[in-house]
Amino acid sequence: MILFRYLASEMLKTVFAVTLTLLVIIMSGRFVKYLGQVASGDFAPDVLLLVMLYRLPNFLEVVLPLGLFIGILLSYGRLYVDSEMTVMSACGMSRRRLLIYTMIPAAFTAGIVAYISLILTPSGIQAYVDLLADSQSEIGVKAAVEGRFRLDKATGRVTYIEKANRDNQTMSGVFIAQPEPVQAGGRPLVSLVTAAQGRFQVDDSTAQRYLVLDSGVRYVGQSGDMDYQVTSFSRLDQLIRDPEEKTYRQELDGKDTSVLWGSSALEDIAAIQWRVSLGLLVPIAALIAVSLSKTDHRRGRFGKMFPAFMIYMVYLVCLNAVRDAIAKGQWPVFPGMWAVHSVFLVLGLLLLYRDSMHRHWVLSWRRRRA
Repeated sequence: MILFRYLASEMLKTVFAVTLTLLVIIMSGRFVKYLGQVASGDFAPDVLLLVMLYRLPNFLEVVLPLGLFIGILLSYGRLYVDSEMTVMSACGMSRRRLLIYTMIPAAFTAGIVAYISLILTPSGIQAYVDLLADSQSEIGVKAAVEGRFRLDKATGRVTYIEKANRDNQTMSGVFIAQPEPVQAGGRPLVSLVTAAQGRFQVDDSTAQRYLVLDSGVRYVGQSGDMDYQVTSFSRLDQLIRDPEEKTYRQELDGKDTSVLWGSSALEDIAAIQWRVSLGLLVPIAALIAVSLSKTDHRRGRFGKMFPAFMIYMVYLVCLNAVRDAIAKGQWPVFPGMWAVHSVFLVLGLLLLYRDSMHRHWVLSWRRRRA
């Protein structure tokens, strides 16, 4: 038990440090991306922290297995380089016992990853999608960016606000340019609107949102021509389009696991296999890491880091490829992703016992020669 506690302590400290580092790197990149979306007015700044919180389980389910994998390689690599593993082997600890000691914290980590992927991540993604939808539908003046042109890629609308008053939810110096529907055989029309004041208003009967502009002028015509239709108005109401639909992958990943279990759709079967696979990935990755962690002074603790990392990435890429193939009907539901797990499980066992098998083959060959 003393030996087990020592190995588990060394491994888990390294796993924690690696996982925290990877998580900070990933979340920093996402945070910068979301800051850009806030700056461009895609959603309100007050939901930014909630967005990061809801996406955290999605990051953890990918980072934890990789953190365990790298943590085993680094911690056990140090023990080999410092000859501690040699002393343990001399005291009777075999590779099999080392694997058993490693699988206990790996099984605990696998349980955490399974809980995150099966329960927390779907809830987090669904809450994330709903939050963005609510934020976009209520974005109003809260996310307005003063003194900058903002392009809505979905509609081609360009807006400019000179000043925004977030206390009374009004805007001044509003400019809007957007393409108009093209008549059959006609040239594209452009609509330009300038208004002294603007505000957002919700119709109580239909719950639809309108941009209400006061004291302005609307120009409609073809780009490059001098023939424009000019209309002055004291009030102009423009219907604001509904928020964009959530993407196919977000809709699928946001489904509750219990719904996926009872579904016969290929996309749902691929999604549930992916969620279960993240938990199975952990012990198999731990097996491969134990197999490749053996090193010496000459190669150093980082000697096998690159080939080990490449094996892990191939493993993950294969799982993703099989998931897409199952969803498209290009790969059978059974064996499905379990075939990938089986291949890498066999690979891990071969790497673990390659020295024993090599000695066995050499002895057998010498006996036959004798």
